[in-house]
Amino acid sequence: MTIDHPEYLKHQKWMNRALELAQVAGDAGEVPVGAVIIDQWGNLIAEGENRKEREQNPTAHAEIIAIQSATRSLQSWRLDKCTLYVTLEPCPMCAGAIVHARLQTLVYGVDDTKTGAIRTVINIPSSPASNHALQVVGGILESACRQQLQTWFTARRHKHK
Repeated sequence: MTIDHPEYLKHQKWMNRALELAQVAGDAGEVPVGAVIIDQWGNLIAEGENRKEREQNPTAHAEIIAIQSATRSLQSWRLDKCTLYVTLEPCPMCAGAIVHARLQTLVYGVDDTKTGAIRTVINIPSSPASNHALQVVGGILESACRQQLQTWFTARRHKHK
């Protein structure tokens, strides 16, 4: 897919919104990860940003918050015609939720070399335990997503010295 392909331009648009949400999370002291879910017609139906520290809830990841919001919006736990955009490759918990929500497509920005559960460390969607075929597109706005995370972690390390 080339950078001028309509599908890539759509992915860029929504990943940019996820980056904005990630910035909000980072500014609030959270690991800067943002997520958006769009429906089959390209309408935004849910957003989420990391809130683990603010809510003191280990499940308050951007993806989980967006999935919960989308299911409320659609009044269905099945998100089988929806696409989730997230700035960082999902962890095992989020990958499991994505599979169980039956999301059609996952688009993410940068691989997570520590806990990535889509392609990098483990591959939950392709596991025999997965009962759903998930379409995955990785590397959308990868540099911007990586830079945002690196900048946040560098600032955090300097602040805690």
